[in-house]
Amino acid sequence: MEFAGGEKVPAKVVRSESTLDVALIQVSTLPPSPVIAPLADSDTVEIGDPVLVIGAPMGISSTLTAGILSGRRDAKTLYGGFERGELFQTDAAINPGNSGGPLLNMQGEVVGIVSHILTTGGGSEGLGFAITSNSAKKLLVEGRGFWSGVEFYFLQGEFAKLFNLPQPVGAVVQKVAPHSPGAKLQLKPAQGKITYKDETIPVGGDTVLALGGIEVSPKNREAIRNYLAALKPGDTLQMKVLRDGKVEELSTTLE
Repeated sequence: MEFAGGEKVPAKVVRSESTLDVALIQVSTLPPSPVIAPLADSDTVEIGDPVLVIGAPMGISSTLTAGILSGRRDAKTLYGGFERGELFQTDAAINPGNSGGPLLNMQGEVVGIVSHILTTGGGSEGLGFAITSNSAKKLLVEGRGFWSGVEFYFLQGEFAKLFNLPQPVGAVVQKVAPHSPGAKLQLKPAQGKITYKDETIPVGGDTVLALGGIEVSPKNREAIRNYLAALKPGDTLQMKVLRDGKVEELSTTLE
């Protein structure tokens, strides 16, 4: 992790919520006299309030954009049923590289963490979303979590049929972090992408069908989260995947 002053220190992921692109990380050391932005109560923020976003859009660090809070959204209804928590919608410019950056009120308090942008052109002309500070606190600090090191894309409905999934929903492996549980399972990430009906879909990798014997499905999302959250060192992580048209069972012992 790199701080504003240029100091770089090792850090590790403690918990993550991959569907919302946020994680809790732990740094090994802090620079001298760090300035910590406090978490505010996001329930006190109102639609129309001015907000600021800080991040590294397009890799350009320490970039600030301004806007207003445009709305409150349920992540589950916005993204298709696997996400949980509340999102702020904002018109403050957000681009790739802003994810994980703070959404601030005018007092410099963190009211949200930038999560996604919905766009047809790939840029800030779309709709920006940030998970609220209260939801982030509940999911990443107060709740139990598990970091798989895997980024997923969920196939369901028409797309599941097009890809000949043996069930209504599957999770395509997009990326796998080195030395993660997903890497130890030897999951194969997507090798490319295709566009169909304005939807960009990763292809050429594994599609997860079940975890711990629980089928991937919106109705099973809490059961899957509870299964992963209960895992501890020495336990076995089990996945069923569709690989090259064949269903395979994968497992690894967690360190």
